[in-house]
Amino acid sequence: MLAPTYLPESKHNLITELADSLEPTALTWLSGYFAGIAQGRQLPRAVPAAVPAAVEAGTAKRLTILYGSQTGNAKRVAESLAEQVAASGLDYRIVRADSYTTRELKDEQLLYIVISTQGEGEAPDDSLSFVEFLNSRRAPKLPHLQYAVLGLGDSSYPLFCGIAQSIDARLAELGARRLQDTGTADLDIETVAVPWQEQAVQQARDALKKPAAAGASITPLHPKAGKVTREHPFSAELILNQPITGRDSGKDVRHLELSLEGSHLRYKPGDALGVWPVQAPDLVDRVVSLLGLDADEAVEIKQVSRPLREWLSRHRELTVLTRPFLSALAERTGNGELQALLQPDAHESLKRLLETQQLIDILEAHPAPWTASELVGALRPLSPRMYSIASSQAVVDEEVHLTLANVAYDTESGARWGAASNFLSNLKEGERVDIFVEENTRFRLPSDDGRDIIMIGPGTGIAPFRAFVQERSTSNATGRNWLFFGNPHFASDFLYQTEWQQALKNGELHRLDLAFSRDQAEKVYVQDKLKARAVELFAWIQGGAHVYVCGDANRMARDVHQALLDIAQQEGGMDPSQAKAWLDALAAQGRYARDVY
Repeated sequence: MLAPTYLPESKHNLITELADSLEPTALTWLSGYFAGIAQGRQLPRAVPAAVPAAVEAGTAKRLTILYGSQTGNAKRVAESLAEQVAASGLDYRIVRADSYTTRELKDEQLLYIVISTQGEGEAPDDSLSFVEFLNSRRAPKLPHLQYAVLGLGDSSYPLFCGIAQSIDARLAELGARRLQDTGTADLDIETVAVPWQEQAVQQARDALKKPAAAGASITPLHPKAGKVTREHPFSAELILNQPITGRDSGKDVRHLELSLEGSHLRYKPGDALGVWPVQAPDLVDRVVSLLGLDADEAVEIKQVSRPLREWLSRHRELTVLTRPFLSALAERTGNGELQALLQPDAHESLKRLLETQQLIDILEAHPAPWTASELVGALRPLSPRMYSIASSQAVVDEEVHLTLANVAYDTESGARWGAASNFLSNLKEGERVDIFVEENTRFRLPSDDGRDIIMIGPGTGIAPFRAFVQERSTSNATGRNWLFFGNPHFASDFLYQTEWQQALKNGELHRLDLAFSRDQAEKVYVQDKLKARAVELFAWIQGGAHVYVCGDANRMARDVHQALLDIAQQEGGMDPSQAKAWLDALAAQGRYARDVY
C-alpha cells in the first residue's frame, strides 16, 4: 500500500478504498500502471483486467505469462511473478492456459509458463487443450521465442513436475530458446519459485531492453495488512467433530465445523480450505527413538533454530515418502535396491513404493546414521492440505464445514495414518487449527442460476456439492440440481443421508442417483449410473446443464470422463473424435469442471 505521507489525506483514503475492493489480478495490473507513470510513460488506460499492461500488435515486444493450475497454486505464483514484472514497468499480460489463443503462439517472443503437474505427470484441467496443441503437428516452429518454465509438483509422485519438463522439452524441440532451466518446485513452493522468479524478471528486463528504474523504488500494491493467507493463516476453533459413517463402515468419515469468527474470511462454493496439520506426537517420538536422536536438540536451518521435536511436529513431512529423501537415503546407505528404484526404468516399482510405504517404514527397512541436522535437511517441508469446502457461507455465516476421511491403518510394525486426517480427526471441540481459504474460480456455480447442474461426487467428493445445494436453495435458483453419489454400502456409508432426503422433499434437489458398490454381487459405481441415465443426462447437458466432478483423480474421474464420452457417442451419434471435441468444448465454456485429487 502507498504510504500516507506521500498523498493528501483524501487521496490516500481513495487509494485505500480502491485497493481493498480489488481482486489480485486487478491489483497486479494497477501496480504496473503506476510503475509506468513513475518511469515517465503512462500505460494504456483501457486494458482488461485479465490482460494487464498489454501492448498493441506490432509494437515493442511484451512478456506473456501463461499459467495452468488445478488447485490455485500455479495461479498464485504466476500472479506473484506478474506483480514483480509490473513493478519493473515491463509490458506483459497474464493468461490462464484455457483462455490462451493458440494461434498467437507463433508470434510470441517472450513466454513464461507456470504450470502444476496433476497426478501421474499430467496437465491440469485448464491446460489440457494447450498441451495437446503444443504436442500436435499443428504446433508452429518457434525460432523467435525465448521462454522459461516453472513447474509445481509433488515429489511423492515418480513423475515429479512431469508436465513442466515435457513442455520445456517440446518448446526446445520447436526451436525456442530456453532462458533458464525448468524450475521444479515441490510442495514447499517458494524454495524454488522465488529464485526462479527473480532470475525470470531480470531476464525479462534484458529481453525487453528495460533497465531497472533509476532513482525510484516501485512497491507493488498488496491487499490490506492482516489478510489471512497460506503464510499467515487464521487460528480457527473447532466447534464440531462428528462421525458420519456407521459403525459397520470400513471408513471413518467426519463432518467438521470450524468457526471463522474474527477472521473476516469469505469463501464461495467450490473453494478449498487449506489446513496446516501437526504431526502426531507418537510418530515424532518413534522417528526420534529409531534414529537415536535427542528431541530437544536445537537444529538450525537457513538461520532458523528450533528444537528437533518442533521441526518434526510442525515443519517437516513424516508420513509422505518422497523421491528426494529416497535418493538421500540411497546415497547414505549405498543400498543397491534403493538405487535401482531411482533408475528411469523402475518407474512402476518406485510408484508402488511411494504409494504404499511411509517414512517410518523406509527408515526401519534401511537403517543409517543420521544427525538431527541431516534429517531435518533431508525431509521435505510440511505443506498444508487442501479440502473442498462443504458449506455455503450464505447458510452457515462465520463457519466453514469439511467432509474428511480419516486415513488410518495397521501394519505389522505398527499404526500408519495420514498427517492431516489424523490431526483433524483427533481434534477436540474447542481446540484450534491454522487455516486459510484457497479460491477455485474454475469450480463455480453457473452465473445464470436458471441453468441446471449435474454433480458427480462419490465418497468425500460429495463435499462441494453440499455447498452447491445450500447456495442454490438460499439464492432461490430456478435451475434443477441432479446429484450422483456413490460409496460401498447404503446402510453405513450414505454421507449426509438425511440432508439429501430433506433436500429432495423440499425441491432443493431434483434428482438423486446412488451407487453403493458392495450392496450387490456386481459392483456398481457412479459411472455405471451415468450410463444407465444416458438419455436424460445427455438431454440435460444439451439443454445447457453444467457438469461437475469431484473426487479421486486416478480412477473415478477417468472412468466418469470416459462414461461421458461414451454417452456422447451413444446419444449424440458422435464418433470418438467428435465426442472428445464436444467434451472439450464443454470444458472451455466452463460447463464441465473437475475438482480432483
